[in-house]
Amino acid sequence: MSEVKNFALTGAAGYVAPRHLSAIRDTGNRLVAAVDPHDAVGVLDRYSFDVRFFTEIERFDRHLEKLRRRGGGADRVDYVSICSPNYLHDAHIRLALRVGANAICEKPLVINPWNLDGLQELERETGGKVSTVLQLRLHPRLIDLRERIGRESSSHQHDVSLTYVTARGRWYDTSWKGSEERSGGLVTNIGIHFFDLLLWLFGPLAACEVHLREPRRMAGFLELERARVKWFLSTDSADLPFAPEPGLKTTFRSITVDGKEVEFSEGFADLHTRVYEETLAGRGFGIEDSRPAIGLSHRIRQAPVDPVASHLHPMVTGASR
Repeated sequence: MSEVKNFALTGAAGYVAPRHLSAIRDTGNRLVAAVDPHDAVGVLDRYSFDVRFFTEIERFDRHLEKLRRRGGGADRVDYVSICSPNYLHDAHIRLALRVGANAICEKPLVINPWNLDGLQELERETGGKVSTVLQLRLHPRLIDLRERIGRESSSHQHDVSLTYVTARGRWYDTSWKGSEERSGGLVTNIGIHFFDLLLWLFGPLAACEVHLREPRRMAGFLELERARVKWFLSTDSADLPFAPEPGLKTTFRSITVDGKEVEFSEGFADLHTRVYEETLAGRGFGIEDSRPAIGLSHRIRQAPVDPVASHLHPMVTGASR
């Protein structure tokens, strides 16, 4: 039986934290400490009554350092799971490595690609490992699709359409998620896992166009090694192809390849746990795995808006409001 690992977690009050908490429990490990400036963290009681909780990152840091200095390994933290806002990921990864732990960080690993080099230097200095959550790469149907593409001629290019609409209320615009500086904006906060998926499936980037840029809606075109991709991202409920039902049906996700829908709406429930299993087994997704999509999202954020009629996503026609 594998040794139980000690975990700490940042961003315990956030949206994604329960997926990490479940993954820690379901892989047979334990959470010993957590931090969040907000103290609405009753969710921790679903997993343990013995978690040290902090509302100040400095006290959390000091506690992890104290556990490290005790020696012997029984109390020290082995992993820090990072579920904090995107702009804090870099700092919290650095904290994890400094206290002798490995980091498992939600995507995007960082907002800007140049921060990846600094993290790699710190990995080398500390001997720690930085891993990230690219769970779509572990979806069985997407793995099958990648294997099929890999068996084709490398010169064959597919026509791909990506549409992702996930309705968000007015709170989104005033939260850190609505700030490009703190979240990376729509393309990074909402689109990063889809851009990673496209690059993983169809190969490296050859060309990039941006056709629409609004706070809640973006669209463009990518030429990849094996695909031409029209993409559209939105948090505007008006873009849903059905009437939204708050708390029930608020998301539309579609990827078509050569006109055929790629069905992967099921099978998401345990993907974070699968990421943890792979990471703990030494097969996780590291800094270099995350680099292409982070570089692409940065490029999209900087690119001028220049619509090309033949490359427009169907949702872009007459889209600007």
